[in-house]
Amino acid sequence: MIFQETNLKNAYLIELQRREDERGFFARTWCQQEFEEHGLNPRLVQCNLSFNKKKGTLRGMHYQAAPYEEAKLVRCTCGAIYDIIVDLRPDSATFKHYFGVTLSAAAHNMLYIPEGFAHGFLTLEDNTEVFYQMSEFYAPDYARGFRWNDPAFNIEWPAPVQVISERDATYPDFIWPAEVAREHR
Repeated sequence: MIFQETNLKNAYLIELQRREDERGFFARTWCQQEFEEHGLNPRLVQCNLSFNKKKGTLRGMHYQAAPYEEAKLVRCTCGAIYDIIVDLRPDSATFKHYFGVTLSAAAHNMLYIPEGFAHGFLTLEDNTEVFYQMSEFYAPDYARGFRWNDPAFNIEWPAPVQVISERDATYPDFIWPAEVAREHR
């Protein structure tokens, strides 16, 4: 695997290192040792699959609050998505900054998202499938989100949103927890 750090500290775009021959190619998509060598969380406890029927489907912006923050490894296994991550770590130099990248089945690329980030994506093709590997179990009481077009982040989505759940469409704008707001005044 080839690890490229993004403009957000500890978030990586990962390209496959292919071994090709007349049959096609072989590539590793996960290696605990390589993740540890890059200082990334190698814990995997859950895998999820998201299938999206229509181009223009938006899912996000989602995260889990402490103590159930999760690292994610996201890969598009069919179709293509525009994947967005937002740094919600108040002590980070890139707090409230975002990174966007196209992940596609054709490119075989992945995005490593560290703990303390929100995540969302917009499908760029019909019948798009997204595979997630998670470092933490889903904790519904700690699930959080903010509106996909929150002006605090000014995320530039590459296409119009055509399909969105009521929950995602009606999330409030991002609000710092009171204890974080007090520390950063």
